Amino acid sequence: MSTDSAPINLTHHFLIAMPGMRDETFGRSVVYLCEHSERGALGLVINKPSDINLRALFEKVELPTDRTQIGDSPVFQGGPVKTERGFVLHEPMFADPPDNTEPVYASTMTIPGGLELTTSKDVLEAMAAGGGPRKVLVSLGYSAWGEGQLESELAENSWLTVDADPAVIFDTPVEQRYDKALLLLGLQAWTLSPDAGHA
Repeated sequence: MSTDSAPINLTHHFLIAMPGMRDETFGRSVVYLCEHSERGALGLVINKPSDINLRALFEKVELPTDRTQIGDSPVFQGGPVKTERGFVLHEPMFADPPDNTEPVYASTMTIPGGLELTTSKDVLEAMAAGGGPRKVLVSLGYSAWGEGQLESELAENSWLTVDADPAVIFDTPVEQRYDKALLLLGLQAWTLSPDAGHA
């Protein structure tokens, strides 16, 4: 393939780590790409829970909640960048009336493909109070690639890519997300070689 070909846009795609990836952060990871352009890429690892849950996070930011159901949900390690900051990946939320397409929260990025990423505390406040989005993934930190970096990792056979399926993020048990993402490509982990396919 020519290096002059049109740039690829993997926004709203999964990156699935190949078995040969030894990096502790990204080994056996599935990354949801929130943004990808010629300037680089930004995403969240969706299958690496941290050692804190949402209740602990709410307490840390002084938001008491009695919502036991969401309080037990894990907070994920979204990636190695800005690990002290929270990122909330969630279903689209619209202000009333229904035809209003303005974001509900102060700092929300709408991702082409149907999800939203909010970085402002107001989404956590809404969740703690019993409102907010129903389908959420909360992470500390994110994953980022500079200009051309992700493309070179793809060329080195570090990642598989597939259109994202929100059901893998929100409706699939954490320990099954890697295998479920592979199944979107019709693959199973044992069929993948850890070696890059160079002739």
